[in-house]
Amino acid sequence: MSNQTVGVFPAAGGIGGSTAKHLLPRFPAKDLVFIARHPGKLTSAKSAGADLRRADYDDDASLQHAFDGVNTLFLISYASVGHEHRSERQRLAIDLAIRSGVKTIFYGSLGYGGNPESNESVAHVMQAHLDTEQYLDECTRKHQGFSYTVIREGLYSESYPLYTAFFNPKQPVDEIRIPHDGSGPGIAWVKREELGEGTAELLKKFLKDPARFVYRQKKVLLSGTKTLTLGQTVDILGKIAKHPVRIHQVSPDEFAAQPQVSPNFVYHGFDHSKVWTTTFEAFRRGEAAYASPLLKELLGREPEDFETTIGIA
Repeated sequence: MSNQTVGVFPAAGGIGGSTAKHLLPRFPAKDLVFIARHPGKLTSAKSAGADLRRADYDDDASLQHAFDGVNTLFLISYASVGHEHRSERQRLAIDLAIRSGVKTIFYGSLGYGGNPESNESVAHVMQAHLDTEQYLDECTRKHQGFSYTVIREGLYSESYPLYTAFFNPKQPVDEIRIPHDGSGPGIAWVKREELGEGTAELLKKFLKDPARFVYRQKKVLLSGTKTLTLGQTVDILGKIAKHPVRIHQVSPDEFAAQPQVSPNFVYHGFDHSKVWTTTFEAFRRGEAAYASPLLKELLGREPEDFETTIGIA
């Protein structure tokens, strides 16, 4: 293993926290830098001896030296469903990372677009990711010796409320009102914890033999190996809830007007409920149905299926 310092930012969220957890047994703690808005949450990493730093995407001053001494950075996207502000914040983080000496960025993108080599998506939530993927590629031409790998993370099973009008199995309703009939191409759901584990293993493979790493300047997809339609997904949720539930197709406006929907899509004072419905058009086009074998290869086992993950959540 080459003597490289690996950073994760932000490292205390769902994907970041899981990745940090799985990096600890794979690397000496002294070679790990975990950067988070609330680094105090990373108690196990602190106990192990990892370097903890505080930084926030929306705090320019905190980012200035957050990446100093880091060679390889796993950069997780800004937490929002917005577009322009998200893209701008991610560009800034990339610029500051490169200025600090980061030579390789693994970027945590999202699993829309279908085949991971695709550069297009109708999903609004994917637009900032596409911007950032393109910017990373531009950076390889502006900065000699810089490289990247885009990790498109499949839609994680635990995020199903976003696509089911925030259905709650503990308080089930009879109908899930979404702008989709539940049929057609589905989603290759994946457990969030396993995304972190797979990412940690991919980083290990890179640092073990950088010269032979085959994913430089490429996009890869970490997803489940099985695809469920939205209808099948809802059937499983009904089974878990022990309550029959069906999909009722509504217009984008009707979806956005539901009282449980809007509060979950307000970012920086703007309600993204309506633009969120572009994800359902992406589903119709098969953008989330691509089942990649890579995560299974990295884990050395079959990824956990949707029903198991949600049934024990």
